[in-house]
Amino acid sequence: MTTTITLMGNLTRDPEIRYTGDGQATSTLAVAVNRRWQDRTTKEWEESTSFFDVVCWRELAENAAVSLVKGARVVVTGRLEHRTWESSDGEQRAKVEVVADDIGPSLRFATAEVQRSERRTAEPEPQGEAEPAPEPPAAARRTRK
Repeated sequence: MTTTITLMGNLTRDPEIRYTGDGQATSTLAVAVNRRWQDRTTKEWEESTSFFDVVCWRELAENAAVSLVKGARVVVTGRLEHRTWESSDGEQRAKVEVVADDIGPSLRFATAEVQRSERRTAEPEPQGEAEPAPEPPAAARRTRK
């Protein structure tokens, strides 16, 4: 059983996309989550920021890399994953990161235009002249500014 985590925060850098040896896309993002509260005794406002590393794979990785930029407010859902490795100097390292199931722009302080991306298929391209695809509805023809 996995537990789902949801983060709402701002990207601290542009997503970085890479490809594995077998061609799988992976993107890494960093999300800053701010928390603000008022101290009951002093009535002063306090603030705390937590930073989370987020990893996403395949189409989600590619879509995040072309759609999101540093500073964008995002909503991320995924699961926590603990990773360990040995550094080049022989030290054991560990990290907890969020493996994203879904990422979207937050609409609390901004608007977004959604454009559906084409699905990848494993079928070969047809030979000869292809027929044009049917025109999508007007709402689906919006493009990102």
